[in-house]
Amino acid sequence: MKAKSVYICSECGYEALKWLGKCPSCGRWNTIDEVTSYAKGAANIPKVRTEDIKSINQIKTEDEVRYKTGIGELDRVLGGGIVKGSLILVGGDPGIGKSTLLLQLCRSSGRKILYVSGEESEIQIKLRAERLGVNSENLYIVSETEVSKTEAYIAAAKPEIVIIDSIQTMHSDEVSSAAGSVSQVREATNIFMRIAKESSAAMFIVGHVTKEGAIAGPRILEHMVDCVLYFEGDRNMSFRILRAVKNRFGSTNEIGVFDMNTTGLTEVENPSAVLLEGRSTDISGNTVICAMEGSRGVLAEVQSLVTKTSFGNPRRMGSGVDPGRLILLIAVLEKRINLKLSYCDVYVNVAGGMKIDEPAADLGICMSIFGGMNDVCMPPDMIFIGEVGLGGEIRGVTRLEKRLSEAYKMGFSRAVVPAMSMKGINIPEGMKVKGIKNLKEAISCVV
Repeated sequence: MKAKSVYICSECGYEALKWLGKCPSCGRWNTIDEVTSYAKGAANIPKVRTEDIKSINQIKTEDEVRYKTGIGELDRVLGGGIVKGSLILVGGDPGIGKSTLLLQLCRSSGRKILYVSGEESEIQIKLRAERLGVNSENLYIVSETEVSKTEAYIAAAKPEIVIIDSIQTMHSDEVSSAAGSVSQVREATNIFMRIAKESSAAMFIVGHVTKEGAIAGPRILEHMVDCVLYFEGDRNMSFRILRAVKNRFGSTNEIGVFDMNTTGLTEVENPSAVLLEGRSTDISGNTVICAMEGSRGVLAEVQSLVTKTSFGNPRRMGSGVDPGRLILLIAVLEKRINLKLSYCDVYVNVAGGMKIDEPAADLGICMSIFGGMNDVCMPPDMIFIGEVGLGGEIRGVTRLEKRLSEAYKMGFSRAVVPAMSMKGINIPEGMKVKGIKNLKEAISCVV
């Protein structure tokens, strides 16, 4: 086999035939690493049997292709449970709770689990397990960073679930580069993927993230695995969100909600109640929206503070909302309803650390800014749902009936929604729903 050198960007996975100081794809400097590959000749093509090629109707699925983790929110995100032989990547900021969640999985799943740690000693894992109340006879721990030895441990233990913490610490002797490099991460993941498919053991791989929030290492890593889970949340707050950004065996829109406390992560079955806890109804600039996260509607409080600027250029800052979308909505408010925001600082916050990125929250954000500008308190039993266009028109949203049902369950008796989305929906009995076409009609509902 002939050796061939390829140069790959460690940030985005861009491949080049020669070394470059700056990556043409992501624009980063000094991220191009050399990777040696071996090309096989035509004479080395292996022989295969034709009987190994099967019709899809000949393939039989097992009676139990999934099994429950014992953590309802994790099962929801995974699409109903862990699929045998799947490779699952779990990413998140340091200290967000990745290892805590996986250790609690060891306590509740009831399956034979091998926990391979490359960052902590066995004693350190034992101390953390005692704090979390994890005392399972089916949990086995080994501290190892060499891939071939890890493969041998998996073959000897024959576990149903394997946890690798983390992939950046694993290294193979067949690759000359340091642990955590592009070639090492890719080689280790390839080996673990093969082990998962051959042994039918589900494998959880913990991945570090960069300062931008992306999984550290080559972008190809996310394409190789079956499922990518991101753990989100502010480390200074107790609220945690587990989000699936890729899932070959379920929906990519589902989220799991947890509360971090001294005993670990606790499931939050009703996120709306947690997000609206302590809501102030007599303060201007506060509105309530309903965002769809997977199959569930989540109510969140949007807070706005509008003050006269002390600087040459007014500030626009948002926490939990897309900054670009916020600037766009401010421009629409100023142009379409003549709201004088050119000389004001605008601060928008989604309470509870929730991140809202769907257009259906536009109307709630606009009404929050309007209330903050004019010191108008919104009715405490009213919710706002709708997408705002550049002309100030209110566009339709999906699953309006589900949103209204969630709002009614949480005690909201009035809703302002797009008129075009009200056709053919069942409105909860006793709830008043006002269909509007533009921002001016929305403002007339509160003043």
